[in-house]
Amino acid sequence: MGAIDLTVILVFTLLVFICGMSFSRSGKNMKSFFAAGGALPWWMSGLSLFMSFFSAGTFVVWGSIAYQSGWVAIAIQWTMCIAGIIIGLFIAPRWQKTGALTAAEYITDRLGYKTQKVYTYLFLLISVFTTGAFLYPVAKIVEVSTGIPIYASIVFLGVLILIYTTVGGLWAVIVTDVLQFVVLTAAVLIVVPMSFDKIGGISEFVNNAPDHFFDFVNDEYSPLFMVAFGLYNLFFIAGNWAYVQRYTSVGSPKDAKKVGLLFGGLYVFSPLIWMLPPMIYRVLNPDLGGLADEGAYLLMCKEVLPVGMLGLMLGGMVFATSSSVNTTLNISAGVLANDVYKNLKPNASDEQLVKVGKIATISLGVITIIVALLVPMLGGIVEVVMSLAALTGGAMFLPPLWSLFSKNITGKSALTVTVISLIVNAFFKFLAPSLINVELGRAPEMMLGVGLPIVLLLISEFIISGSPSKGTEYEMYQTKNNAKVKVEEDETAGNKKGARVIGIGVGATGSLILGLSFIAENGATLVGSMGLIVLIVGAIIVYKNK
Repeated sequence: MGAIDLTVILVFTLLVFICGMSFSRSGKNMKSFFAAGGALPWWMSGLSLFMSFFSAGTFVVWGSIAYQSGWVAIAIQWTMCIAGIIIGLFIAPRWQKTGALTAAEYITDRLGYKTQKVYTYLFLLISVFTTGAFLYPVAKIVEVSTGIPIYASIVFLGVLILIYTTVGGLWAVIVTDVLQFVVLTAAVLIVVPMSFDKIGGISEFVNNAPDHFFDFVNDEYSPLFMVAFGLYNLFFIAGNWAYVQRYTSVGSPKDAKKVGLLFGGLYVFSPLIWMLPPMIYRVLNPDLGGLADEGAYLLMCKEVLPVGMLGLMLGGMVFATSSSVNTTLNISAGVLANDVYKNLKPNASDEQLVKVGKIATISLGVITIIVALLVPMLGGIVEVVMSLAALTGGAMFLPPLWSLFSKNITGKSALTVTVISLIVNAFFKFLAPSLINVELGRAPEMMLGVGLPIVLLLISEFIISGSPSKGTEYEMYQTKNNAKVKVEEDETAGNKKGARVIGIGVGATGSLILGLSFIAENGATLVGSMGLIVLIVGAIIVYKNK
C-alpha cells in the first residue's frame, strides 16, 4: 500500500471523526444522547441498522465463508432478508409502541425490575464479547492491507471509536453509519466489475470455480443450519437491545415498520454484490489456508483497485465494521445509565445520567479492546461469531420478544427459559465433548440454540394459561404504560442537522473519489463516474435540509 492510499485512509478517518464529533453538544439529555431525540428519520435508522448488523462480519466472517464455500455465504445472508421483512411487518411496530427508551426499560415495565437486572447483567456480559468479536475484524482488515500488527490496530481503532461514540451519542453513530453505507456502496460497485475483468470475465469465473461452489448448502452449512440460522437472525435482529434502539428511536409504528422493511430489502441485493470479490479471489488464488482466508476480501481489493481507491475502501470497511462496536457501546452505556444507575439513584438529573453513560461507554470500550485482543486464542472470528450466535441468540432475545405478543408470560417464566437454555447450550458446547463424548456440529448446535427456548416457551405458555393468575403481569404493564407521561419534542432541527452532516460527508467523499480518478492508472472512467454520482447525492441531501 502506497503513500496515496495511506493519505486517503487518514483523510477519510478524519472526515468520519469530524462528522461524529460535530454532535458533541447534542447529548443534552438521556433521550437525545441515547435515542437521538426519539424522532429519528426512518431511512437513517434503517440504514444504520443495516450497517450495524451487516458490517459485523461481512468482510471477514462471511468473506471467509464465501472464499471457502462460495454461494453458501450468499444463501446464509438471505436468511437475514427474510428476518428483516418479518420484523418490519410484525415486530418493529410493537417495539415502537412500547414507548421505552431501551429494551431494558421495556423489560422492567413488562416483566419486572428483578427480571430486568438479570437480563441486564447477561446482556452486558455478552455484549462485551460481541463488541470484541466486531472490533477484531476491523483490525484484521488493517493488518492485511497495511501490515500494521493486529494488536496495535485493535488498540488504536478501539480508542478512536470510543472517543466519538462517547462524545456524540446515538447521533454520532447514526450519521457515521449512513456515511459509510454510501461510501462502501460506491466502492464495491467499482470493485466487482474490476474483479471480473481481472480473471477474464464472468464465464471464466464460472468455468474455473471449484466444484459445488454455487451450491446453496454444504455439509457444514446444511439445510438444517439454514433454517436454524434464519430463526436465530429473526430473534437476534428483532430482540438484540442495540437493534431495538433503531425501532424505538423513530417517531411512529409506521416508521418502525419501514426500518425493518428497508433492512430486509437491502439484504435482497447486498449479499450478491458483497460476496463476489472473495468468491472471485478463490479462482485467482485458491491457496489461502488457516485463518488467512479471513483476509480474502481485502486481498481481492488490493489486486484490482486503482491507487487511492484501496485506501478509501479500507477506510470505509474499517468504520463500517466498527459501526457494530459503536452501536453496542452506545446501547450498553444507555442501559447502565437509564436502567441500572437510574434505579439506584431515582432523583439523578439528566446531566448526571448522561455523564454516567459516557463513563460507562469508556469502561465498556476498554473491556472490548481487551476481548478483541483475545479472539485469535478463541479459534478465529468465524468460530467466535457462530458460537456466540448458537449459545445466546435464542436464549437471550426470544423470551422478551415473546412477551410483546403474549399476555401470559411472566418475568419468572422468561428468566427460567433463558437460564435453562444458556446452561444446556453451554454444556453441549464446552463440557459434552469431554464428559459424554458428544460434539455437536454447526447445524445441530444452532438448532439447539434456537429450538430449545421455543419449546420451553410453548410449555411455559401452556402451563400459565391454566393458572388463575394468568395475564396479571400484563394487565399491570398495560396500566403502567397508559399512565406514562409521553413528552413530545420537536426534533426537526436535530434531524435536519443530522441530514446536513451526512450530506456534507457524502459530498466530500464524492469529491475525493472524483479527484482520485485523475490519478487512476486503470478504471479512471468508472471511478470518476462513481465519484460524480456520490458528489451529486451529497449535494441533494444538503439542499433538501437547508
